[in-house]
Amino acid sequence: MAEKRMLVVGAHSADFVWRSAGAVATFVREGGEALVVALSYGERGESGELWKQEGQTEENVKKIRHGEAERASQHLGASFQAFDLGDYPLLPTHDAVLQLADLMREYAPTVVLTHPDKDPFNPDHPVAHQMVQQARLMTSGAGVESAFKTAPPSEFLVFEPHQPELCGFVPTVFVDITEAFEQKKAAMAEMKAQQYLQSYYAERAEHRGNHARKATGNKDIRQAEAFQRLIPQVVRSL
Repeated sequence: MAEKRMLVVGAHSADFVWRSAGAVATFVREGGEALVVALSYGERGESGELWKQEGQTEENVKKIRHGEAERASQHLGASFQAFDLGDYPLLPTHDAVLQLADLMREYAPTVVLTHPDKDPFNPDHPVAHQMVQQARLMTSGAGVESAFKTAPPSEFLVFEPHQPELCGFVPTVFVDITEAFEQKKAAMAEMKAQQYLQSYYAERAEHRGNHARKATGNKDIRQAEAFQRLIPQVVRSL
């Protein structure tokens, strides 16, 4: 197992692609291991194009969405796993949180990415955040010895939502994804059920690339993804 392990948890099967595909691909390029978990397929609320097909069924939509996410993950060098908990609404059941905590204990991620805790336009994204936050704390035993197996505390960041200003999202980290941008585009192209988001998030990567250039003076940065760190970074010196 790689020393650096990234766990990305999305409420729906395509969430990781729009918001963190570049960061995932870059992480893997640098020798890390990445696992993407979708709590649901987004079969009910995020598969509009698929539901235009006559005779479409929920199970078939799930099958299509699973294939899309799996292929997208492969473009990034990541693994994909789906919990199939259902969407709109995604329900934070006790068993689902335990399932996620068990996965975290086994995988022992060094960094975890998920949604912010607010989203006035999507009922499932804050639920995913709540589940990941609970599971992460259970994984580490809140940082102390516990009666169950634990894993070291991970870094914890949220990725950029569709409407950052309305979700209380303030970026604290920009990841330069210039070298991985073609991988991100290839992953986005797999999500045919939500083709309308492909150009939006390609443009967003350009915007964040501009911000990253201004923050660093590095003119070689063309595209970037934004994240907000929730747990302070601990360093030996500044």
